[in-house]
Amino acid sequence: MTVIERAEPEDAGEILTVQRAAYVSEAQLYGDPFIPPLVESSEQVRKAVETGTVLVARRGKRIVGAIRGQLSGTTCRVGRLVVAPDAQGRGVGGTLLAALHEEVPAVAFDLFTGHLSEGNLRLYRRHGYRETRRERMSDHLTLVHMRRELQA
Repeated sequence: MTVIERAEPEDAGEILTVQRAAYVSEAQLYGDPFIPPLVESSEQVRKAVETGTVLVARRGKRIVGAIRGQLSGTTCRVGRLVVAPDAQGRGVGGTLLAALHEEVPAVAFDLFTGHLSEGNLRLYRRHGYRETRRERMSDHLTLVHMRRELQA
């Protein structure tokens, strides 16, 4: 059984481990081993836990996923939705995303992902996100910005 709860600062190291494992495939997809989620430090993750909303998915004592939300006015910036590779495809990412929508009192949720990340794009569309724009970062990467308006 997967339980969703708020992360504690002492979870930072385990969150970072899951994050790095989850983003290896993204780094390979885009040919860039230095994407921000892979070079972030444990202290940076700890600070995110202390200053924003970070939820974790636990199976027993193990963290198998995490998501971040940072409220700015009435908009929540969603980031670092990660699921351990051996737990992917089992609804953990969608459960975390839905839990963040419930947890943060926002009018809208914004996020971005890479244009080649089809699984991510499908997940976000299933949860009501719509593409708002594309931003070319390099020859190999275009960011797809998406938004989910509050569901009435």
